[in-house]
Amino acid sequence: MAQLIISVGREFGSGGRVIAEALAKRFDIPLYDRHLITEISEKTGMTAEEVEKYNEAPKVRILSRRVNGYSNSIEDNIAEMQFDFIRKKAESGESFVVVGRCAETKLRDFKSLVSLFILGDMEAKVQRVMKVYEIDEEDAKRFIEKKDKKRKRYHNYHCSGSWGDSRIYDLTINSTRLGIDKTIDILEQYIRERMAAE
Repeated sequence: MAQLIISVGREFGSGGRVIAEALAKRFDIPLYDRHLITEISEKTGMTAEEVEKYNEAPKVRILSRRVNGYSNSIEDNIAEMQFDFIRKKAESGESFVVVGRCAETKLRDFKSLVSLFILGDMEAKVQRVMKVYEIDEEDAKRFIEKKDKKRKRYHNYHCSGSWGDSRIYDLTINSTRLGIDKTIDILEQYIRERMAAE
């Protein structure tokens, strides 16, 4: 099989991670998401919990600075390690699915990249988050807004395009319209058509 890289950007609660996992299974390729945290914790000597704290987090501007191209920001350094990791995987010819990590931008020069963005209606996302995290409606809504704000700041700091802007992805889809399973089916079909057209 020719190289295939699938990047999945997502709104919190849209089912983006579940969709990424399903696509990885359907194409029988690895998924990089939590694996990146493990990899970086091994390289840095930090615990997985410490890396997770700074994962996809925008840096605290007032406390960070850059000298000779190097940053004293832990957030910046962890982000750069993740970008390097996925780039090396792509350069090696490996096929994989990657969740977040600005992959649609950082890997856009690879012809094998198919970039997706998963969004959803707020009501559906709230219901999903309430069920998964066992929290009430108000807490779920606040949680979604907080997570998406963090993802947007992280993405827009590290990339020129805006997070969620359909122009920087190959396909943007609302998972609420047909549900998660049908959304996966449509994305699989789209990716297979793309692969056949290469």
